[in-house]
Amino acid sequence: MIDDDEWLVVIDRQKVFAQSDWSAWACADGSYHATDEAFVRLAGAYGERVAYTRYIAPDEPKDAWVAYFRDWPQFLVPLDDPMYDFTDETARLAEGHPVISRTTFGKWCPELEVAIGGTRRIALCGVATDCCMLLTALAAADAGVRVRLVADACAGSTPDNQRLALETMRLFSPLIEVTDSATLLGGRAAVA
Repeated sequence: MIDDDEWLVVIDRQKVFAQSDWSAWACADGSYHATDEAFVRLAGAYGERVAYTRYIAPDEPKDAWVAYFRDWPQFLVPLDDPMYDFTDETARLAEGHPVISRTTFGKWCPELEVAIGGTRRIALCGVATDCCMLLTALAAADAGVRVRLVADACAGSTPDNQRLALETMRLFSPLIEVTDSATLLGGRAAVA
């Protein structure tokens, strides 16, 4: 069940992670779109208590990011490049909600804390489970926030990486709970 003070934080549901015909960063085998139904149901259930994040490239990479973007130069584009736009359905649902854009994989930050009103309970969904989701969940949990990761509303870069990331986050129970949308919304379903 959803707690009255819990927020849904939607991580990086962007075209760059969804569209595999042109993006090497897209979730494998269309797995991004396998999360659409659970995401829509969650966004509706949380109502006004939903915040969204977007990954954007830095203007000028620094430190370890310099070498990273040597390997991925095609993603070093201005923050308003359409590749970093939300997917269409996500953009529609994000209207009127807080949106935090970050040049880091982890999205837990003071701006996000303010956007969610300082609550100490969040549910996470989005992409990629083995990158941005993992780093956000760990940082939030480390800050004392109870995190519920909604597995069927998350996609990894590959199915194996999805499984490994979920197993990793289960190591941090009870700080991080891996669950599914049916459980949060009052029904029961197996966790991926």
